[in-house]
Amino acid sequence: MQVNRASQVLMIVVAGVIALTSCADMSETQKGTAAGAGIGAGAGAVLGAATAGGHTGRSAATGAAIGGAVGAIGGYIWSKKMEESRQKMQQASQGTGIDVTKTADNRLKLNIPADAGFDTNRSEIRPSLRTVLDKFSTTLNEHTVTTIAVVGHTDSTGSDAVNNPLSVARAQSTRDYLVGHGVAVGRISVTGRGEHEPIASNDTESGRAANRRVEIYIAEAAPQ
Repeated sequence: MQVNRASQVLMIVVAGVIALTSCADMSETQKGTAAGAGIGAGAGAVLGAATAGGHTGRSAATGAAIGGAVGAIGGYIWSKKMEESRQKMQQASQGTGIDVTKTADNRLKLNIPADAGFDTNRSEIRPSLRTVLDKFSTTLNEHTVTTIAVVGHTDSTGSDAVNNPLSVARAQSTRDYLVGHGVAVGRISVTGRGEHEPIASNDTESGRAANRRVEIYIAEAAPQ
């Protein structure tokens, strides 16, 4: 009974988020914050109803209120500056094989295939990637409120003993290059995932090529 009630509340909240964020006179910042609040409210409603005992309606409403506050404070926003950054980075990476996209949670994602940036089994950045990162760093320095996460990946060729350090080393090389061009080191986190998060099959060369990559995620936190 409680779960059904929570599902109904969640459906209403989702419909409200869609309607609210469709308003033409809202800024991108307002839309991002509203979406975060709405999604948080829906999650809070489900949690409230699931833990409610007999007072489903009250708990769902309370959960929605708490979740809405958390969603508005804790998410990412897609501001006008984020959109400008996306456009500039897309221009800078045109024809390089680097993909620039907006993620579902309002982050800007740069997917850099290793073949576009690194030689086989090496972590030194190729000159062609340096040219692109020069332009990326300029854009990042124009929007200093963002945080940057650099994640390295490999294909399944070789052992974890080789792949894990290589994925970290490539992410570190990317970070160090950005830092060398003025991006504050405190804004950047680095991690390596080795072969453990493939985006394609490792059974084909094209799939392995897709899995050898460095991803850069740029995020602007919702105002608190």
